[in-house]
Amino acid sequence: MHPSQTSPRRGRSALLLLPLLCGLLPPVNAEAAWIRKTPPLSTPWTAQVSPSNALPEYPRPQMVRSDWQNLNGEWQFANASAGQTPPFNQTLSESVLVPFPIESALSGIQRHQERMWYRRTFTVPSGWSGRRVQLNFGAVDWEATVYVNGQRVGVHQGGFDSFSFDITGNLNGGTNELIVGVYDPTSDGNQPIGKQRLAPGGIWYTAASGIWQTVWLEPTPAARITRLDMTPDVAGQALKVTVQGAGIAGQTVEVAAFNGSTQVGQITGSVGSELRLPVPNPKLWSPESPFLYDLRVALKSGTSTVDQVTSYFGMRSVGLKLVGGALRPVLNGQFVFQIGTLDQGYWPDGIYTAPTDEALKFDIQKHKDLGYNLIRKHIKVEPQRWFYWADKLGILVWQDMPSMERPPSTAAAKTQFELEMREMVDEHRSSPSIILWVVLNEGWGQYDQARLANLVKGWDPSRLVDNMSGINCCGAVDGGNGDVADWHTYVGPASPVPSATRAAVLGEFGGLGLRVTGHEWSPGNGFGYEMMSDAAALTSRYVGLMQRSQSLMTNPGLSAAVYTEITDVENEINGMLTYDRVIMKPNVAQVRAAHDSLIAASRQLNNQGPLPLNQFRSFQVATPGLTDRYMRHIDALGTTASINAASEGTLKKDATFKIVAGLGDAACYSFESRNFPGQYLRHFNFRIRRDANDGSATFAQDATFCGRAALDGSGNVSLESKNKPGFYLRHRSAELWVDAFADTVGFRQDATWALASPWWKSGVDLTVNAYASLQVTTPGFTNRYLRHSADLAYTEVVDGNSSATLKQDATYKTVIGLADASCYSFESRNFPGHYLRHASDRVRKNARDGSALFDQDATFCAQPGLAGIGVSFEPINYPGRHLRHYSAEVWIADGSGGGWNGNASYNADVSWNVVSPWAP
Repeated sequence: MHPSQTSPRRGRSALLLLPLLCGLLPPVNAEAAWIRKTPPLSTPWTAQVSPSNALPEYPRPQMVRSDWQNLNGEWQFANASAGQTPPFNQTLSESVLVPFPIESALSGIQRHQERMWYRRTFTVPSGWSGRRVQLNFGAVDWEATVYVNGQRVGVHQGGFDSFSFDITGNLNGGTNELIVGVYDPTSDGNQPIGKQRLAPGGIWYTAASGIWQTVWLEPTPAARITRLDMTPDVAGQALKVTVQGAGIAGQTVEVAAFNGSTQVGQITGSVGSELRLPVPNPKLWSPESPFLYDLRVALKSGTSTVDQVTSYFGMRSVGLKLVGGALRPVLNGQFVFQIGTLDQGYWPDGIYTAPTDEALKFDIQKHKDLGYNLIRKHIKVEPQRWFYWADKLGILVWQDMPSMERPPSTAAAKTQFELEMREMVDEHRSSPSIILWVVLNEGWGQYDQARLANLVKGWDPSRLVDNMSGINCCGAVDGGNGDVADWHTYVGPASPVPSATRAAVLGEFGGLGLRVTGHEWSPGNGFGYEMMSDAAALTSRYVGLMQRSQSLMTNPGLSAAVYTEITDVENEINGMLTYDRVIMKPNVAQVRAAHDSLIAASRQLNNQGPLPLNQFRSFQVATPGLTDRYMRHIDALGTTASINAASEGTLKKDATFKIVAGLGDAACYSFESRNFPGQYLRHFNFRIRRDANDGSATFAQDATFCGRAALDGSGNVSLESKNKPGFYLRHRSAELWVDAFADTVGFRQDATWALASPWWKSGVDLTVNAYASLQVTTPGFTNRYLRHSADLAYTEVVDGNSSATLKQDATYKTVIGLADASCYSFESRNFPGHYLRHASDRVRKNARDGSALFDQDATFCAQPGLAGIGVSFEPINYPGRHLRHYSAEVWIADGSGGGWNGNASYNADVSWNVVSPWAP
């Protein structure tokens, strides 16, 4: 069992005390009793909230003590002003329900205040005598100054992390007065705020000020446990545990792990030191099987237990690995496509605070019901019980750092941001569900992107780090580091190209909007990025997006996608659920089937090995200091050479190879030269050469290499000779050899290769600086050709009797790609300086405007026709899409939707014959 509302083992005694300790202690002489205000939209749990049951659950599931007193409930409340003396021994004029932010209806206030006072009284149970008393806050937004019996006990800044004060010396033995002064400038300040704004609208939401997570007391000894840091080591069959403490003087800790009632491991050691708790043959945690071990931690003085807490942990590993030709995130060593939603964590009745623990659990369970395996918790940090439910129910979590509205204007603001980011990592580092930290989003408040990502990776090297979600969006500046390259594309989806060091993920896409009458925050005013007519249209469109995601998984190698979003939020109506959590908009069975299909296809990639068959790739040197070099051939010998975007075409072709099934073993690989088809890399007298396949068994064996886990321990690949086991393809002195394995750092690095995008991106060569026409290959339409008319691209019947204008409109000059010399652009015959380009998926003819975006939109890579004939043209900035005709119109499409993007006759419609020009 794990701590929850119904746990009989870990919090029951505390929960039974709640009516005595919390419900029967109303604020002193409040002039106005708490009254629930009416929210713009109620949830199924709104009416359940009252002063006697305001979030009664124990709030810290990964460090549980049996004795505690919940201070949630009705407090006195008053507005405050800067410099005001705290209202000691005064009755405040209003009542507020803690822990709901004051802007919420559930708080009973339902307005914003920059400064405010909270007041209540409490007594300490007599059974706590002789122990220290800790006053704990789950979170207060933003600055909290705390007074007990007229004495200031501490100040805390930070709206998303917990804090505690030892108030033993401030207690009087009877009725105690607790006052909390809060200052929250929200968007007028320069602190992390996430999506809160004083003037909400669009994608910005209502502020959430004041106490918004549980407040509680608990007794502890003077020497006590303060934090548990837990990191699973699956390969080592151990849990790395560091027990942090206070008031420690010579004590030791004893840590024991349990599977139910069976103890599986125990370790004793020092406070503050990393201990390795044995977990033999660990049961692994995953979304499909979220197994959790129980943990008992005792602080010992000799043989006596001084302090004791209980906890839980999950055993799982997170990393990057080359799978199916792309660097991908792996869980427990296996790639599974991460498909989830953007989860803002907002509630129409409680704003930042879910009305009940069951409501908090509800959103996570709905993800599971829909077949999602991922939640991106978007620039908000939830209470610890949210992470408990994520751990227990089994969902992967990307945790965002709440952003500032603007870049920090002072060194102090930077320090504060980094302090709050460190607190986020430390407070939640033991949750197995969190697999990735997102540092910044779309450039909001951006500064020192690369440094910040490195900071987080240093604090927690066990997880992946995203330096910037949405590097292609909104003025964001990519730090260039971290473990993922993250795009945002509405409606999408689309994908960046994975690199040798970063997996490709889509941090936001979708936004299909549907209004549901009677379930809107602002009736008739909600918006989505693409509005749907009804639930059936929404379901169909969404399923198409999943099919598109599956094609992007293969090319260029997308590994995760985050749909916007799980629920409507205020005026955003693009949720799977309405904001009140009452109506599920799409068909659940169809959505789940689409997710199941996508995830199943991703699992199959694990069986295909690290390299992609029948695709062109380049191989990058992984040795530090030499990563600008790539495998290439010259004069029939294998070498490495430095290559960059400015390198000449022959060099780029020499460094591009088609990966095919091994000539000597189909379970391995052979590498065919891009510019010498039929010639392969092979070893001869240990030297790597490029030779023509002579059909012999010896050649086939010499030209076959088997993909192995990278010898340097990275997510890359090493290549072992098929017929010389133990010999690996490696570089030395810029030459390529197969050499016997040597257990040195240098050899391991030199025999490791990073799979990279091909330097020469076109698989078919076209004649440049020559005119040509593009003929439709779809049976029954081969008399049609691509032409432009009124700046839009169409297909039309063209023959010898056609007008001169039509023939010119159907003729293009093939030139070197404006954005990449290995691809092509098509210049209009009768409008020199105008090129075919795509914009909003439609292909058109426009004048070149000098922008990088135009050059990318006008650059197409030529690949063998998907129909088995002709040529297919892939936009360089949208891999996986192709130039396609539909009902005489020309689009870039992937076949994942309907109409022009439908799957019917897709392969034929995207295959073109390059023929003699109609207008030479």
